[in-house]
Amino acid sequence: MHASIQGVRRGARPWLACLAAVSSLTVPVTSHAVEEPAYTRLRTFPEFEIRQYAAYTVAEVLVPGYAGDAANRAFPILAGYIFRKNKGERKLAMTAPVTQAATPMKLDMTAPVTQSTAAGGMVVQFVLPKDINMENAPEPLDARVTLREVGARQVAVIRYAGFWSQANYEKHLGKLQDGLRAANIAWRGEPVLARYNGPWTPWFMRRNEIWLNLD
Repeated sequence: MHASIQGVRRGARPWLACLAAVSSLTVPVTSHAVEEPAYTRLRTFPEFEIRQYAAYTVAEVLVPGYAGDAANRAFPILAGYIFRKNKGERKLAMTAPVTQAATPMKLDMTAPVTQSTAAGGMVVQFVLPKDINMENAPEPLDARVTLREVGARQVAVIRYAGFWSQANYEKHLGKLQDGLRAANIAWRGEPVLARYNGPWTPWFMRRNEIWLNLD
């Protein structure tokens, strides 16, 4: 049974407002598209598609309790990690004198932010840039942040626009599951909600996705 996202549109406002504020300060209007995890589209169906994702690294937080409020509570923790609340090394340019200092590392923002159910709560993840892995990722200063590699896998994905509402989520999750049943394709695990846009994006232009693992 998948967890409800009731209250996402209402409860997510604080963290989305935070994302909007951060992005407005750090990302110019003319910047290139936000980096995403690499994938190959394997098959396309009327309502969904199947993707093969390459492995990638995430920073994640397990948030207990109410699903609709999970992103609201997790975002400040993960944003803190992304925006310098971490341990890392910065190698300075060759100068005189030559110095090397341990300083916080600032990581680029990526998309999407994903949310899925887990024992005891919801797991909210930030996908880290492709050049960051378990070997070179800076250590979080907040013990609640966990770094993890997500292995290569096949995922069934339905993409939709509109508000972050329970009704919209349920409608498209049902379409995805019905489409998979009709194609005789089995899935496993809980659905993953992926959101690619902040609150400044008009509702009709938002990119939302639901993922179901096939592996």
